[in-house]
Amino acid sequence: MDRSATSARTGIGANIMSLGGIAIAIGAMIDAAIVMIENAHKHLERAPPDKPRVEILIEAASEVGPALFFSLLIITVSFLPIFTLESQEGRLFGPLAFTKTFSMAAAALLSVTLVPALMILFVRGYIVPEHKNPLNRFLIWIYRPVIAGVLRVKTLTILAALVILGVTAWPVQHIGSEFMPNLDEGTLMYMPTTLPGISVTKAAELMQTQDRIIKSFPEVQTVFGKAGRALTATDPAPTEMFETIITLKPKSEWRPGVTTDSLKQEMDAALQFPGVSNAWTMPIRARIDMLSTGIRTPVGVKVYGTDLGEMEKVARQIESVLKTIPGTSSAYAERVIGGYYLDIVPDRTALGRYGLTINDVQDVVGMALGSEVVTQTVEGRERYGVAIRYPRASRSDPQSIARDVQISLPGGGTVPLGEVADVKLTRGATTIRTENGQLAVYIYVDIANRDLGGYVAEAQQAVARSVTMPPGYSVAWSGQFEYLQRAEARLAVVVPLTLALIFLLLYLNFKALTETVIVMLSLPFALVGGIWLMWWMGFNASVAVAVGFIALAGVAAETGVIMLIYLDHALKEQREACEQEGRSFSKPDLNRAIMVGAVERVRPKMMTVAAIMAGLVPILWRTGTGSEIMQRIAVPMIGGMVSSTLLTLVVIPAVYGLIKGWRLPAASEADHAVTENQRRSLQAAE
Repeated sequence: MDRSATSARTGIGANIMSLGGIAIAIGAMIDAAIVMIENAHKHLERAPPDKPRVEILIEAASEVGPALFFSLLIITVSFLPIFTLESQEGRLFGPLAFTKTFSMAAAALLSVTLVPALMILFVRGYIVPEHKNPLNRFLIWIYRPVIAGVLRVKTLTILAALVILGVTAWPVQHIGSEFMPNLDEGTLMYMPTTLPGISVTKAAELMQTQDRIIKSFPEVQTVFGKAGRALTATDPAPTEMFETIITLKPKSEWRPGVTTDSLKQEMDAALQFPGVSNAWTMPIRARIDMLSTGIRTPVGVKVYGTDLGEMEKVARQIESVLKTIPGTSSAYAERVIGGYYLDIVPDRTALGRYGLTINDVQDVVGMALGSEVVTQTVEGRERYGVAIRYPRASRSDPQSIARDVQISLPGGGTVPLGEVADVKLTRGATTIRTENGQLAVYIYVDIANRDLGGYVAEAQQAVARSVTMPPGYSVAWSGQFEYLQRAEARLAVVVPLTLALIFLLLYLNFKALTETVIVMLSLPFALVGGIWLMWWMGFNASVAVAVGFIALAGVAAETGVIMLIYLDHALKEQREACEQEGRSFSKPDLNRAIMVGAVERVRPKMMTVAAIMAGLVPILWRTGTGSEIMQRIAVPMIGGMVSSTLLTLVVIPAVYGLIKGWRLPAASEADHAVTENQRRSLQAAE
């Protein structure tokens, strides 16, 4: 209901990303209710029979309520970096960030308002003791000896955790990077490029051959190709650039074992033609890329300079280097000087001899080669212009044009165009690109079986080593790599600021630096499981993965807060017990408090983790459009929740015991101190 209200105000519709925000938040949304109700059960079990039930529930809610509110607030704040993303990544993840943030903000508010009220209404009757629950007995049976061993070797436990953290550097080095996983649109776009100068007839023949080959694949439903530009300034495509839309059948009708990537590889192998460079993408992806950067392939190189001929030379050198790099599916540098032009250069001396002017030549050439409307025909209520020009045989080559095109003389008669002008074919620029006030030549690079970031890093080194740039010329790497750099630069600034804000919220909650530092130091360990699971599933680091890790950081902080709530409460009770017994608080008392806070409260910790996992695991089995992105968000969170749980149950008690017991006396020292105090008291009394 909260999401519906905020969607109406923000204009966010019910799409896969906005609903995905709820999916990754739904488990954490009920964590506060789980902890609060479990704590109420614990208080009801231990309370005297004559104590009022409402008073017990209020005490239970007051004990954990503030910390739970801050923990949910931390999850809400942890997603702030997503709001700072710009351009297409911001538009893509904006709905997810809004729905998750609004959902968690509402959960934080309801955890301290509605949940306590509902507890008073519905938590009543007989409460089954915790020790009678077989699942809880099993968890305690496993966990008790583990935590007992950890408390005996706290330093060794922390060192082992640091070793695991260090070993995680290995998968980090083997995980590639990309801007975004390929979003399966159900349609492919095949964009081959030929050498400049191809005729319309040859282009049509080549495209028809390509279409027949593509249609022969059983996974293909329809094929439609286009060569050249439409009659609009927004589609400046030359004749040598094809765009073929391939509509695929539902995947249930595909051959067993065939994937989108393997299908593209099969098609690419079947569509190898001399002088043709292939590129594969998807229609929506291609339009976004071309509008944003002008590059229609995952990687592009832009050469800037002052002379088109020299720029093409540099671009072709870069093309040759890129073709040698592993992972290059195709590399094509624009041939900007490859176009053919018909040049008609008037001979002013000859024109003067015949009494002609430049305008006379232009008028005849415009009519003979272009056409000229000379009259109209009326067909009912419709009018059509009638244009005339020379027949094709007289305008198909320079020799025919020079011979057959006649210019009328002022005194009567005609003279061939070749007598008063030089008619010839020349080569020149097919297209002239300018970017930021500079001439530009593009190199289109398609990659396969290689991560984007690793490929570009190797390509940059190879180009810098093998290609010498003339003075005044430069290159820029573009395409999806440009988006990746932009997102990384933005997150590199915003994420540290968000961590600082989380630190502040933790300090406001605990009002102690020790507990705050323990939770903050636990965050890197929570990332361990997410990194290993990413490596195991073969996922590359991307903006979607970064979103998953950002969400994981908030949830990991929450689990750490819940553990420290119980440890601090058990420590407080143990100190009060020592004061009542008239003895000093010692290290064995601290270990006893940690055992109580960790072992006897394992039930709510495991319930909160199970709730979060239950909301995330189904995403792994989701198929269809958008599932690729949601899986990259869920996998770091699932793997991270596993390592975060182990950290919470094992490492945090060890760190807590080591820090809290730093200056505490051992048992014998404490007993000796008590005996000495009693002796002094007796002497004073005497």
